[in-house]
Amino acid sequence: MMKQLLLGILCLFGLVAPIHAQQPLSLNTFAGPPLSTAGHNGYYDRILLEAFSRLKIPITIGHLPAERSLQNADRGIDDGDFVRIAGLEKRYRNLVMVPEQLDDFEFVAFTTTVNLTGSSWSALTPYHVGIVRGWKILEENLAGVKKLTYVKNQVQLFTLLKNGRLDVVIYARHEGYGLAKQLGIANCRVLEPPLAVRPMHLYLNKKHAGLVAPLAAVLKKMKEEGVFANIARQTLPGPHFVVDHGAHP
Repeated sequence: MMKQLLLGILCLFGLVAPIHAQQPLSLNTFAGPPLSTAGHNGYYDRILLEAFSRLKIPITIGHLPAERSLQNADRGIDDGDFVRIAGLEKRYRNLVMVPEQLDDFEFVAFTTTVNLTGSSWSALTPYHVGIVRGWKILEENLAGVKKLTYVKNQVQLFTLLKNGRLDVVIYARHEGYGLAKQLGIANCRVLEPPLAVRPMHLYLNKKHAGLVAPLAAVLKKMKEEGVFANIARQTLPGPHFVVDHGAHP
């Protein structure tokens, strides 16, 4: 009785959170600045914080290596994972995809040494290529290159490029721009056109399947209101180095 009375008094004065208060959903991503940051002010951070806020659902955003982030969501250790290509629910049976895409990812080749007349998966065959482990689209399309190196995260990837340990690295355009600038890779070039452009999505553990339709509707509404475009203008940088459209003389 005394414990119940004390708890009631603490709640009355706001010293204990209500028992029914919803726990934040934990979302993880492999993405780094400017797409997702430790301060949660990256492009995807701001979009998802706004979307879940409109549904009155608190969220936390963490950063994990790509493969671990995906597995944690599939196993229910965390509640969701972003950003991913469509179709992963076929391999990860406990995940459900929010169909309204967050972005179109441009997968591009970054290099400091390679000169190509064009950019394609097959054109990279003679080279030592690096990717972040867990990016399924890259693993599948680069199996035939001279040498394929997997790394834990994107900072390691671009550090190897800077140090001349890799001929080419494949990564998302906007984040790649930011990493090249952050690491001071002054002679970095991006090969055009993109190797692939894919819609990218948020996945939730199946225990949250009831949120899929409301989230899709909110994301679509945010696009119509210009929220996505406004956040992009505030968070996404342009290239600061050469865009390579063809061979060099």
